[in-house]
Amino acid sequence: MSFLYPSFLWALAGLSVPIIIHLFYFRRFKKVYFSNTRFLQEIKEETSSRNRLKNLLVLLMRCLAIAALVFAFAQPFLKEDDEVNLGEKAVSVFIDNSFSMQGEQQNIPLLDVAKQRARDIVKAYRPSDRFQILTQEFDGRFQRLLSQDEALAVIDQVEITPSVHRLSQVLTRQKQVVRGDNRIAYLISDFQTSITDLESWQDSTIEVNLIPVQGVRARNVGIDSVWFVSPVPVLNENNALVVKLHNYGEEDAEGVKLSIVMDGQERPIGIVDVVSGGSSIDTVNVAITKTGTQTAELKILDYPILFDDNYFISFYVDEKINVLVIDDSYTNKYLDALFSGIGYLNISHQNIAQIQYQQFAGQQLIILNDLRTISSGLANELKNYLDKGGKVLLFPGENADISAYNSFLGQAGAASYAAQSSNAREVSAINLSEFVFNDVFENNNRNLTLPSVNYSYQFSVVSSLNPSENIMTFRDGGAFIQKFRVGEGLLYTSAAPLKEDKSDLVRQAEIFVPMVYRMAISKSKAEPVAYTIGADRFVEIKKSGDLSDEVTYKLVGESEFIPGQRNLGPKVVLDVSDQIKKAGLYDVVLGNTKEKSLAFNYNRVESDLNYTDEGDLASVADRQGFNIINNEQQAGINVAITQKDQGIVLWKYFLWAAIIFLLLEALLIRFMKS
Repeated sequence: MSFLYPSFLWALAGLSVPIIIHLFYFRRFKKVYFSNTRFLQEIKEETSSRNRLKNLLVLLMRCLAIAALVFAFAQPFLKEDDEVNLGEKAVSVFIDNSFSMQGEQQNIPLLDVAKQRARDIVKAYRPSDRFQILTQEFDGRFQRLLSQDEALAVIDQVEITPSVHRLSQVLTRQKQVVRGDNRIAYLISDFQTSITDLESWQDSTIEVNLIPVQGVRARNVGIDSVWFVSPVPVLNENNALVVKLHNYGEEDAEGVKLSIVMDGQERPIGIVDVVSGGSSIDTVNVAITKTGTQTAELKILDYPILFDDNYFISFYVDEKINVLVIDDSYTNKYLDALFSGIGYLNISHQNIAQIQYQQFAGQQLIILNDLRTISSGLANELKNYLDKGGKVLLFPGENADISAYNSFLGQAGAASYAAQSSNAREVSAINLSEFVFNDVFENNNRNLTLPSVNYSYQFSVVSSLNPSENIMTFRDGGAFIQKFRVGEGLLYTSAAPLKEDKSDLVRQAEIFVPMVYRMAISKSKAEPVAYTIGADRFVEIKKSGDLSDEVTYKLVGESEFIPGQRNLGPKVVLDVSDQIKKAGLYDVVLGNTKEKSLAFNYNRVESDLNYTDEGDLASVADRQGFNIINNEQQAGINVAITQKDQGIVLWKYFLWAAIIFLLLEALLIRFMKS
């Protein structure tokens, strides 16, 4: 037997008090008068014997009562093992409050069950211990240790949240907060398979206890993801929008109704069947008839899990596509005709001798047409423009300064020009899978009149570090037009000049017009149509106009707040962190002007209602050295924790013993005859 407060054992010296009282009080004599003294000797002996026994029993009860009280204050316990923790403890309790905790256990929400377990844990420790209450939100208010009363108050405030973290991340966060020799962590969760990654945890300095609270697995079909087939939604065209549904349940789902809400109107897409554990993909054509920010909501109806039945998207169609043509002395009339025929394409010209570099940032496409040379200054500006997401289409000049061209191409990591040739060359293939020509022609198998040239440059071998993608290819296998990724931008290079007497590309309108148009509206990477709450912390938007770095954006939707902001030239990175709690559409507002809309959806990790069963959880706990408090132990979790951390506590028994001894003393004095 060990004692939590052994210093109280000095109080056993108090046993001397009843002994002293016994020695001095019970030895006093009383005068008794007798009328007849014949039996005095017999009475004296009998009375003396009874008094001595009674006094000794009373003394014993008093000594035992005092000793029991002293032992109770010293808090004795029996060790169940050699790892009983003494001293002040730092206890971290994690309450899983993700969407899956909306399930039920015996008609009680799992979150309510988890909160009650947390209260029992906190109450099982001493008021002098310190506590951390952690939830899926990872808020800053959970990054400190609390008193027992403060911890109980925080538990009452816990609610369901869209945030979700893996349990290894939870343990890392708990380890960062709890300090000292006695560090104890509790994980109260349904232990979804999608977040249970405890096998990767390696730390023996903190005691980990697993408390599973699991309900009945429910059926669930959710909208997994949504995306456009084309990387850029195109104005005045039917854009294919792909919707992926996933069945997370154990039964096939039949007749799931899918619809889309756009421009305030809801229209059905179709009825989808999804097999158990599988996915189904449906496609809807979205007609885009206007520019600016466009939003839509995809919907299904599937009980009882509803949080993943809606999926919000937003995308932006530029108001104007600005194209800058830089030429020397030759202006191509076909380029002017092409852009004048499309209303929202805006073309401007600059002569090589009078370039205004400051206008590059506002251009979606820069066309270099028939330049004799490319100066080092122009090359540097073009490289910076490409790195920031711009696009350049290069048509070389006749008898051009190849070394100057190649200096720019070398900076960009693109294939350089080799020897020029006046041999006739014909295009034999168009890359119909590339965005420039993808879905342009209704019948891809029909015979197209392909371009031919009588003057061209050969391309050198492309570096494997920056491979090219051929847009059009000659019969001899050489590239006619190539595409390279440069920084965040795109560089298109042609093997032949655009002059009509050198190439008939400009006369092949069914190829030339969509090619240049698609190059103007293309992007090096598709912009996301939606973001995930809790997973996508940073959102990148294009800065509108020539704004200073001091402007402040705010997000307005289900809530309104000012996100963290970092300026990166023509772009701004918004740090939404954990400020978005509800799925929906949020407007990016600058001053009183709406710049664009962003769509945020709940994390689909919570859609999968597969739980780690008791056997697998026990195996993981055994390998990692964790403790599991099962359902039976949870019914008396405070006793289980007390015995685990303090052994078998005996002070209550000694307190009852003291009371019993005092009662026995009273009974002896009251009823035992002297």
